[in-house]
Amino acid sequence: MNDSSSRFSPSHDPAVSTPLLHEPSDADLPGRADSPRCEWDLQLSSVVSSSSDSASSVSDILGAIEFDPLGTLLATGGIARKIRIYRFDNLVRVPDETASRESRVSLLDHSTACDFYLCTPAKLSSLCWRPGSSGRVIGSGDYDGVVTEYDLEKRVPLFERDEHGGRRVWTVDYSQDGLGASGSDDGKVQVWDSRCEGGTCVAVVQPGRGLSSPVCCVEFNPFDGNIMAAGCVDRKAYCYDMRNLAAPVHVLEGHGKTVTYVKFVDARTLVTASIDGCLKMWQLESSRAFRTYRGHVNSRSFVGLSVWRNGGLIGCGSEDDRVFVYDKRWGEPIWVRGFGSRGGGGFVSSVCWRQVGEERCTMVASGSDGVLQVFVGKRSSSSSTTTSSSSPSFI
Repeated sequence: MNDSSSRFSPSHDPAVSTPLLHEPSDADLPGRADSPRCEWDLQLSSVVSSSSDSASSVSDILGAIEFDPLGTLLATGGIARKIRIYRFDNLVRVPDETASRESRVSLLDHSTACDFYLCTPAKLSSLCWRPGSSGRVIGSGDYDGVVTEYDLEKRVPLFERDEHGGRRVWTVDYSQDGLGASGSDDGKVQVWDSRCEGGTCVAVVQPGRGLSSPVCCVEFNPFDGNIMAAGCVDRKAYCYDMRNLAAPVHVLEGHGKTVTYVKFVDARTLVTASIDGCLKMWQLESSRAFRTYRGHVNSRSFVGLSVWRNGGLIGCGSEDDRVFVYDKRWGEPIWVRGFGSRGGGGFVSSVCWRQVGEERCTMVASGSDGVLQVFVGKRSSSSSTTTSSSSPSFI
């Protein structure tokens, strides 16, 4: 996410290319010789936009979309310096099954669909709900290098951390036991204890062996809170054991450019995104990539990455203004939909799955024009067979 849709300067990328490691094709993997197919019936449910068609609406690029752990609240943040809070029930309504697909789509306005919003002092790059707060506390990272926690019930900041020397904070995350982490252009990951007043600093991690490579993404393993992953401009992802931060336990090398996102699929598997235009799935025990996902376009911007763990689906945006869904089993997309950003030339800037349910799913995506699109889906009745109706879907 950025002001001009160009996010990385050439000086950020190392001049020396990283050698790409060999990885097996899907046909080489056990049980993966079958063709990609879409086992989900995904439909557009709601479109949330601004009633204003002024140029100011175009500047509302949303770089962060996050459901709270219960899936009842949705938070968004971006260039407009606002944290908007939506209630899930206000975004997704029970459709009339007898109506056509087009007429089932709800057209909503941010001003009425949004439950409330908080104004922030700087542009936002990241949001994350604090575990154990019952949807009351959310953390944010901003362009001024500040991490702030907000009490949404009182609608006031709880504390601010300005530990990155004014360098832009790209990412914020929490572990299940209350540790917080932020990554920044200063090449450091700051780790603090959110249970202590003011967020007492626990550790400072500098991936890249002292080369000060900007940190674009951080995530704690939700299945094992002792493991934290970080992705950097040096084209690598690093995994650290929080009990011994002296050196990474895994270094994941294989991307050709900046690593923009890291997401855990399960306790032993990680997916990464990069502006080399692909996603990679890694087996942490061997630190090797075993699958590459290609189809979306990504050469310069944050376009979002989210994993729906219950269904094994991966969602991401694209610089050609489309949203893509991959099944973790296949390297080709199973579902693609054009976004239709206003004015043309836009891109999908953020994606988030609701981590609730197993037979039904919800994905929210945002465009560079500030429009939210909400997609709902259910497992297709033909998912047990390989038929034409379960072929990859491109809309």
